[in-house]
Amino acid sequence: MSGLAIRYGDHERVCEVVDRLTYCAEGISVSFDGYEEPHVKGPGLYFAVIGDSDYGAYADPMGDNRWPRDDCASVFDEDAFAAAAESVSVEQDGGVVVAVDGEIESQMVRFRDLGTRDAETDLVDDVSYEPWMGSRHMSAIETSVRPEVVATVTLSEETGRVSVFRDGEADSAQREAIGGRWRVA
Repeated sequence: MSGLAIRYGDHERVCEVVDRLTYCAEGISVSFDGYEEPHVKGPGLYFAVIGDSDYGAYADPMGDNRWPRDDCASVFDEDAFAAAAESVSVEQDGGVVVAVDGEIESQMVRFRDLGTRDAETDLVDDVSYEPWMGSRHMSAIETSVRPEVVATVTLSEETGRVSVFRDGEADSAQREAIGGRWRVA
């Protein structure tokens, strides 16, 4: 486990930030009914919880894609956060940078790969891809092994799957499993 992940990853407030991102993504997934229809793009999200404000060393701006900070500056803004995430999930593209204190950056980004690919396998060291992973998930798992990154959270626009990545490990739930016994059919 990376140094920042040890320092931040087990901190109660940071765990709450990751939980809020996950629950929000799950709520958006469950509320969308079109995943089973052919040629339908559903809502998609990519959050990265970062323990260092100098993420520009490994991220590039995604053009005009922005998180609506005027409407919601923090994951702790309850209803405003859910509304902003739902809007971003269908109208914007890129990763949303979230600080360990829950503050959300305005500029959405593309995270660069680590550049540590094995020439023979074309796989990133310390990362194991699963067959269900698309480009968003592959980026998120790669980003999760950076020392500055505590966790990444994704919502698949194709299937509604919600995944949390920490240190190159995935904890993923298919849409039909989200909510477990509390889910209303």
